[in-house]
Amino acid sequence: MIHAAHTDRPQRAVLERIAEAAMLDRGLLPAFSPAVFAELKALTPAAIDQPGALSDGASNGIRDLTDLLWTSIDNDDSRDLDQLTVGERLSGGTARILVAVADVDALVKDGSAIDDHARHNTTSVYTAARIFPMLPEQLSTELTSLNFGQERLAVVVDMVVGADGSAQSSEIYRARVRNRAKLAYNSVAAWLDGDGAPPPAIAAVAGLAENLRLQEQVGQSLRQLRHLHGSLSLETVQSRPTFEGDHIRGLEVEQRNRAKEIIEDFMIAANGVTARYLETKHFPSIRRVVRTPKRWDRLVDLARERGTTLPATPDAVALNAFLVNARAADPLRFADLSLTVIKLLGAGEYVAEQPGTAAPGHFGLAVKDYTHSTAPNRRYPDLITQRLLKAAIAGQPAPYRFAELEKLAAHVTQAGDSANKVERQVGKSAAAMLLESRIGEQFPALVTGASDKGTWVRLLPIPVEGRVVRGNQGLDTGDQVRVRLLSVDVERGFIDFERVGADARGRVS
Repeated sequence: MIHAAHTDRPQRAVLERIAEAAMLDRGLLPAFSPAVFAELKALTPAAIDQPGALSDGASNGIRDLTDLLWTSIDNDDSRDLDQLTVGERLSGGTARILVAVADVDALVKDGSAIDDHARHNTTSVYTAARIFPMLPEQLSTELTSLNFGQERLAVVVDMVVGADGSAQSSEIYRARVRNRAKLAYNSVAAWLDGDGAPPPAIAAVAGLAENLRLQEQVGQSLRQLRHLHGSLSLETVQSRPTFEGDHIRGLEVEQRNRAKEIIEDFMIAANGVTARYLETKHFPSIRRVVRTPKRWDRLVDLARERGTTLPATPDAVALNAFLVNARAADPLRFADLSLTVIKLLGAGEYVAEQPGTAAPGHFGLAVKDYTHSTAPNRRYPDLITQRLLKAAIAGQPAPYRFAELEKLAAHVTQAGDSANKVERQVGKSAAAMLLESRIGEQFPALVTGASDKGTWVRLLPIPVEGRVVRGNQGLDTGDQVRVRLLSVDVERGFIDFERVGADARGRVS
């Protein structure tokens, strides 16, 4: 935990104002329109009282799976629950894994005012002081959230996984589900690690502890097989400001853990099954892709500096082998190397794909078929995919033409980038607040970006990023340097450094 110096300014209110301005500057909507609230008010009493128990269940072939040991595992403070999972042990070392995704489309109809807002922003925006949800909270945290004890409609991805993590079979269908336990990553991980008793919510449901251990076992098999195919073993340092009242208390570093890995493994698998299902139904789709890295030459240089030779052309399997060895050799600094690799891989994007054509695939996950489908309360591409899935399940025509999906893919990529920039800008404003009292101090740092637009570093002792405005000549992504904090600008989220040991032209003195 990195602690802040005391200040009398209402820092949360300052950050909220900065966040709203950043949303508007990036073309995003920080508030819902009156038309959205009018639609919420007009929701039928039946939908509000029992949004999951709709009357079309029997006629539309919706299965009743409410008796299964469904659970949600998310952040401690998450209220918009998109997925539930459950496992079943089968013969011969195989297992059945089911992922239930909230049926947001049941209440958010294409062309509605609510949908128009979601289509415009395309994602929930999580800033340091305030969340700007894609959907009104009456929906995302209540009516379409897979809340504990509530019957809900869902789209279920049903997978049979071999002992080696290979996909044996799969199907997708609609169902009614009920969350039997609302769990949090950290407490579940502590229990799985043997550092504590099962959380009370697990102990209260007979058979749930055994089911979760089965889920972890299957998740490990899925992950190991992905790594064999070249899925990259990356680990980054993520932090978020914590508040005490209206003031920033410090930066809390979020750690990767076994519970997070379970959900990550199952969501990757479910997204792959979804993409392939739409392909078999001859439906167009929106894929999430990470293209072959353009800066492979720099990755080769980084590996060479650490005694490893990578092929001259991009090779995910070879890159992952290097990463695995690097983690074993220096686990404490592996997050720094991971950050560099992520920067050099480049950003992901959404692309529309016609059935029968080849999408670029996801280089970082080493998968060809990949979409986003498991978070429709938070991401608009997932809601688009859900509508495609429901039409395919029902044997209806695709609800989107390919040309429309092409425009949507470009839009959600651009809007998603804008949302990321808002989150980063507000995060930097929060970091600037933390560093205001430390002007003139020196820090070891890692270069996270170097281009004609500027050079950026992340401090190693504090997970804060800023720009090198003096002495940046000759620096490249992955270099380790020492910098001095020159100034901060809370309003603009600027944190400026100079390189220590180099003159104004970048020459080391």
